[in-house]
Amino acid sequence: MSEQSTPRPRVAVVFGGRNSEHAVSILGAGSVLEVIDRSKYEVVPIGIARDGRWVLASGDQRYAIEDGELPSIDAGEAELALPSGGGSLVAYDAGSIPVELGQVDVVFPVMHGPFAEDGTIQGLLEMAGVRYVGSGVLASAVGMDKSYMKMVLAASGLPVGRYVTIRDRDWRTDRDRVLKEAQELGWPVFVKPARAGSSQGISKAADLEELERAIEFAREHDPKVLVEAAIAGREIECAVLQSPGDAPPEASLPGEVLVHGDHEFFDFEAKYIGDDMSLSVPADIPADVTEDLRAMAVRAFEALGCEGLSRVDFFYTPDGRLILNEINTMPGFTAMSVAPQLWAATGLSYGELVDRLIRLALERSPGLR
Repeated sequence: MSEQSTPRPRVAVVFGGRNSEHAVSILGAGSVLEVIDRSKYEVVPIGIARDGRWVLASGDQRYAIEDGELPSIDAGEAELALPSGGGSLVAYDAGSIPVELGQVDVVFPVMHGPFAEDGTIQGLLEMAGVRYVGSGVLASAVGMDKSYMKMVLAASGLPVGRYVTIRDRDWRTDRDRVLKEAQELGWPVFVKPARAGSSQGISKAADLEELERAIEFAREHDPKVLVEAAIAGREIECAVLQSPGDAPPEASLPGEVLVHGDHEFFDFEAKYIGDDMSLSVPADIPADVTEDLRAMAVRAFEALGCEGLSRVDFFYTPDGRLILNEINTMPGFTAMSVAPQLWAATGLSYGELVDRLIRLALERSPGLR
């Protein structure tokens, strides 16, 4: 009797979503789908349209920027559902009998921003009893909200910059007070949505008039806004990866982000449009600073209770201090994004990184850990 082969784990790569990082998510998913080992895994690409519908991605789905146009998920006729308890995908269409598409062993959510990276899709997958790549509900939610993230990091003894949080009600009912608090940070300041990524909605303000405009601009992405004191320093980033079993997390070599052209800071256009940024790995900083930075990155990862992969961003000031800017629990994930580049320079290729994240997710159980 012939030996029966072991079935390949079924991996659903989920991307898109209901937020301004819809296209960034698709770009990352395209890279993952390109390198994932089909001899080891059965792959199901699932797109989430801007209206929230889940659909099987068609063969002609575009995963790249073409002629300056960002990719998007077009909702198809057959929608998908992931019922609670079991992780079996179901396709359904109006007037048709639902069709079960089979069990999903693990979900790889290549997703960023609200209604995705912020604990919402993680909570949905926990409710469905499905394993998934990346951090859990709490770490994802705290990592997405820069205000609470900074509170947790500071409470863990990590150095963070000065900032003011402007909530929606405060802006509508007590604008003079919050503007006064923001001005006390000194000029210039950086204004950003509290719960957005990919540098969207961020601007720099050098006076009161610019500050008000910047807050209104950030509020187009999120009613909750963060105003941060400018920090003079080099932007150094480090990726952290969960280790198998009970081993401590690992930190990559740090890299310095270099922005070229007319960009004052690392904005969306510098990241994704054109060729206006580069990454220098390893960063040209003293060996003891490198050691401290990697240790601090791991501390930040553990302070939030992260799993899978995170990217931790620092400022290295002229007087030799390290200030932690933020942590991203699902960083940009194209092959040329910062975190994958950092790991490639550390000795882990993009394909190996994708495989390790899937294996880590398969090892853990849904629910409380």
